[in-house]
Amino acid sequence: MSYPQAHHGPHLYDFRSDTVTKPTPAMLAAMAAAEVGDDVWGDDPTVNRLQAVAAERLGFEAGLFAPSGTQSNLIGLLTHCQRGDEYLVGQDAHTYKYEGGGAAVLGSIQPQPLENAADGSIPLAKLQKAVKPRDAHFARTRLLALENTIGGKLLPAAYVAEATAWAKGIGLATHLDGARLANAAVASARSLREMSAGFDSVSLCLSKGLGAPVGSLLLGSRAFIDEAKRWRKMLGGGMRQAGILAAAGLYALDHHLERLAEDHENAARLAQGLAALPGLSVLAPQTNIVFVSVEAAIAERFAAHLAEQGILISGSTEQRWVTHLDVDAAAVDAALAVARRFFG
Repeated sequence: MSYPQAHHGPHLYDFRSDTVTKPTPAMLAAMAAAEVGDDVWGDDPTVNRLQAVAAERLGFEAGLFAPSGTQSNLIGLLTHCQRGDEYLVGQDAHTYKYEGGGAAVLGSIQPQPLENAADGSIPLAKLQKAVKPRDAHFARTRLLALENTIGGKLLPAAYVAEATAWAKGIGLATHLDGARLANAAVASARSLREMSAGFDSVSLCLSKGLGAPVGSLLLGSRAFIDEAKRWRKMLGGGMRQAGILAAAGLYALDHHLERLAEDHENAARLAQGLAALPGLSVLAPQTNIVFVSVEAAIAERFAAHLAEQGILISGSTEQRWVTHLDVDAAAVDAALAVARRFFG
């Protein structure tokens, strides 16, 4: 996956990512009406309510509101691990591959990347082999970090239960990057609490499919979150009257969770339409992300055609299309019509 570049021309529909959503009028009204205080002092009632609501729904004692999923993940890793510790992580995981090496650069935490299986899991045998001996020659294996969804795929529930139980059995902490955990929950017809079971901490992003403009939550035990607050402050993540942003998160949790099923349906509709076109190979989506392989001979021209017609996507030979709050079924049909015109 490569991150999409900025687009400066007019566009009809933006399929680059579910991070591009705009607040709905009702969400904006909730933000405008938010009661605020100074969150660094712990005085913002809307932030406090968001943290409490999310903690209860995911099954944790406490929560911490952070500006981004990258920061909430980093805070989690820094809270679990000390200098010279390591975490076990998939090579395709966001915390390892797409977050600037923050754990290593800022925390002196060594990642031990392991190859993900086709379903996104890290095979248990690989995890077991990667654990370091208790010896001064090695980094101290401290944490297992998983991601759900990963590359749009749902981690199998049985695997998550087995992997987290194994980790706890040998004394490892467990962290879940739940950037799209809400998508995973809706797609598997399970609650956020069920999806979070077995983890000591979870990062839940609010600014992807849930449609909030900013923010992520880190959930964990009260003692864990108390320590995490120190790291948030150190990383510059302490915000003042952040209740304006937290109100968007509360609105999203109350009103935008179940509607993710629409995004998944639209992704399936999009995938089916693209798969019918010559030169395109489409991976059937499990949630809201559609991966399309395009024959090299037409890839650049096809991507340019889409952009010229106002359809924004990520990639050319390997394309990523993401459905979200701001691209409905009509947008999918419009994008498919543009794609078909390329092939005459």
